[in-house]
Amino acid sequence: MATIGENIKKARNKLGLTQDDLVRKSGVKHTTLTKIESDVVVKPSVQTVAKIAKALGIPIEELIK
Repeated sequence: MATIGENIKKARNKLGLTQDDLVRKSGVKHTTLTKIESDVVVKPSVQTVAKIAKALGIPIEELIK
């Protein structure tokens, strides 16, 4: 099963976005996004995941499955 970080990275790459692009679109701090994508943080807050999902234009469920 993929981690939330892997799902975010996959969705971001599919849209051709850099981490910086996603940081700007989501309002999530760069360090936070980096830690989530590299699985340093494996259980990010729901608010953070919701912001990222909205910025990626996908349902939150896509990231947490």
